[in-house]
Amino acid sequence: MTISETPTRPSPSPQPGAVPPPSGGSLLQRVILPRSGDPMSVRSLYMDERTGIRLTTVPAPVGAPPNPRVDLVGSSMSGRRLQATSRTSAVLPEQSEVSFGAYFNAFAAGYWRRWSRLTEVHLKLSLEGSGRIDIYRTKADGSPIFERGEILRGPGRHELDVRLDLRPFEDGGWYWFDLTTDEGDLTLHAGGWYAAEEPTGRAAVALGTPTFNRPADAVATLTAIGEDPLVLAAVTAVIVPDQGTKKVRDEPGFEQAAAVLGDRLQMIDQPNLGGSGGYARIMYEALGTDCEQILYMDDDILLEPDSILRAVAFSRYAREPMLVGGQMLSLQARSQLSTMGEVVDRNTFLWRNAPGTEPHHDLADKSLRQSPWLHRRTDVDYNAWWMCLIPRSVAEDIGLPLPLFIKWDDAEYGLRARARGYRTATVPGIAIWHMSFLEKDDTSDWQAYFHYRNRFVAAALHGPASPTALLRDTLKRTLRHLMLMEYSAVALQDMALRDFLAGPEALFPKLPTVLGEIRAKRAEYDDGRPLDSASQVPLSDLDALAAQAFPDPPTGKVAIAKGLARSIVHNLRPTDPAHQAVPQRNVPSRQAQWFVLSRLDSATVATPDGRGVTFRRRDPQLFRSMLKNAILQHREVAKAWPELRRRYREALPELTSREAWAREVFDR
Repeated sequence: MTISETPTRPSPSPQPGAVPPPSGGSLLQRVILPRSGDPMSVRSLYMDERTGIRLTTVPAPVGAPPNPRVDLVGSSMSGRRLQATSRTSAVLPEQSEVSFGAYFNAFAAGYWRRWSRLTEVHLKLSLEGSGRIDIYRTKADGSPIFERGEILRGPGRHELDVRLDLRPFEDGGWYWFDLTTDEGDLTLHAGGWYAAEEPTGRAAVALGTPTFNRPADAVATLTAIGEDPLVLAAVTAVIVPDQGTKKVRDEPGFEQAAAVLGDRLQMIDQPNLGGSGGYARIMYEALGTDCEQILYMDDDILLEPDSILRAVAFSRYAREPMLVGGQMLSLQARSQLSTMGEVVDRNTFLWRNAPGTEPHHDLADKSLRQSPWLHRRTDVDYNAWWMCLIPRSVAEDIGLPLPLFIKWDDAEYGLRARARGYRTATVPGIAIWHMSFLEKDDTSDWQAYFHYRNRFVAAALHGPASPTALLRDTLKRTLRHLMLMEYSAVALQDMALRDFLAGPEALFPKLPTVLGEIRAKRAEYDDGRPLDSASQVPLSDLDALAAQAFPDPPTGKVAIAKGLARSIVHNLRPTDPAHQAVPQRNVPSRQAQWFVLSRLDSATVATPDGRGVTFRRRDPQLFRSMLKNAILQHREVAKAWPELRRRYREALPELTSREAWAREVFDR
């Protein structure tokens, strides 16, 4: 550990983005603090204030001995917390302790060890006052190891440069540091994790966020990009395909944000072409600039601007060109890590959370240091486009996204990149806040069409020679939709498979028109016509009598098989005419399971976001016809699968070329 001290002198005001003077090094990751308006739980993403114990003295009666008490550090009982003075500086009061072993400030050494060419990292801190610094690392199982410590004797300035080895982190692990004070405050003026060697290429990133009727969110993102000088210096272009009717340029605050970004900002008005049409436009335009990196972001996010710098730094130090993904934090519960990483099952061809991860993990409840699974390195197949950096060289090699509108465009791109030798890393500490999927069920609403069609397209391009597992899974989903009285979802599945069977030639022509077709088809069915409230239909007598009691889910193969058989038989029987006008049950979204709804003739079911309900009515004739049609259609796909795989694979270069996107979409 190298420490240099300067004499006591008046401290200058902290400058936003200020960092310790580098000694021939390059910044990888700044120490950052929460925003002043962030909820208290969000502090847990930046620091861990439950680090240990401190002995304090409680006032005692005159003549009585002192009354010692043990306080949790940072607890509400003591009231002593780290006081942020900017996004990059803070003051730690006397007799306090704080750990930076937290999501945004610990250093994910296992990921840098695996994917970068670095063998060491430097922790640089600019501190003032007296106190102590302790540095720790962990193994892949989360076991902590004390690395080194140092007493800082005030009141002068201390410039620390600590060299740390990255070689012990092949399977995972983190570095972090703790600060402790006894008498007197300790000021953190700035800090960061640095590389001693220079990176490859330039920090020249083209940011892109397609948007549809979210002007306030878009302006907030543009404002966040322009607020930090270091972030702004790395950005060469900001590309916003505006696909909505509520235009971003009409939103309050846009002119101020645009003025900061200047000629970097490129607003593009285009029809609603979905996410893939928006992201394809971003890549199309970005490749016409001098950028070296292209960074995708969703429009319904809250941005942590430092994530941009970290993604660019990770990309520039990667051994080989690779995609760098940001993780997803929950916008509703902002201390939750929603997604650590994702993979694609190559048989059923479904995406899922990477093995060994725990979705929706609340870091305010269990910190990084209390969560051993977070210390293992998680490898992924792709990164969703809520935040994903793609090197220019990769985009030039493998092309633009497929014209899929939404769903599977990001997963397909990651698999396509992997097939060409470009890997993806989803890196902790690089993240945005995004709407959690816990309040969505987009597999049964209008998006069901895209889930099914695009899943089959991606499977034809990157999946197995035999579609048996894929077809078995989708047929199970057909039956589930039918038992849930989600007839519109089955109708959209039918549309999706018909369009898949039509081949790759139909993808571009469908892009601007398919959404209207989907909405028209869905509106033909009860479950596709949401109501504002269950009060719009008569109240169910059964709910008043049964007090919202619902059956327990069947457990075990035998019980599930029996329950499924009874449900199918019930769905084939005639309905009670009285239940066509009055629902049997009013069912909350969380109770809308097959073993509940399959026993009813009708029900109102709340939507997952709680904003409305659907009045679902069982139709035995529709049940029979839709199930029969699905079986025949799945047989047709199985028979045509070898030929479809060939056609889609041969068409891939054309479907993803800049020339085809310009000719078929952008220049029309």
